[in-house]
Amino acid sequence: FEVERLLGAGGMGAVFKAHQPRLKRDVAIKVLTLDCAEEPHFKARFEREARIVAKLEHPNIVPIYDFADVDGQPYLVMKYLEGHTLKAMSARNGVSLNEILRIMPPIASALDFAHRDGVLHRDIKPSNIIIGEDGTPYLTDFGLARMAQMGESTLSADVLLGTPNYISPEQAMGRRDVDARTDLYSLGVVLYELVTGRVPFS
Repeated sequence: FEVERLLGAGGMGAVFKAHQPRLKRDVAIKVLTLDCAEEPHFKARFEREARIVAKLEHPNIVPIYDFADVDGQPYLVMKYLEGHTLKAMSARNGVSLNEILRIMPPIASALDFAHRDGVLHRDIKPSNIIIGEDGTPYLTDFGLARMAQMGESTLSADVLLGTPNYISPEQAMGRRDVDARTDLYSLGVVLYELVTGRVPFS
C-alpha cells in the first residue's frame, strides 16, 4: 500500500487514505492505537475478530478487505469512501427530517443484519456513519471496540469503551455480557440527537 494522507484520528485509531497499486484502487487503512506486540495470543484473537467482521456483506456496511499487523501494530484495510460523516453533516447544516427518514432505515437494516450474524458494533455514533458522495449511508468501525478490548496490556477491564454520550447504561457500567440492545440504545440516541439537535444525556 502507498499511504497518501491522514484522514482522521480517534480514540481507537487513525485512518489513512492509501493506494493499492496491484489492484489499482484506493483504500482506507485504520491503524489501531494499541501496543499489543508483547501480549500473548493477541494476534490470533485480533485475526479471529477481524475475520468475523470481514464476513459482514451488506450494502450499508463499509467492507473490510484485509487485516494484518506491523511490529505488533494491528491495522484493517477497508473500502475508501468519498463523502462525509453524519457528525460533520449535522454540524455543518443540520439534517432535515426527510434526510433523517432516508438515512436511518438503511443504517438500522445494516445493524439488524450484523446482529443476526451475532456481531455487535458497540460504538454507534454520528462519526461512525458515513454518507457517501452519492448519498448512500454506511456504518463503519464494526467490531473495533471489541478488538480494542482484547488489548489488555493497554486497556484494563474498567476502561470505558465507546463514546459516553451514546453508550448504553450497561455498557457504561463495564458489563461484558451486553447484547444487541446496547447498539439499539445508541442508535436511538443518534436519532434523538438528529431530531432535537442535542443528545438526551450529557
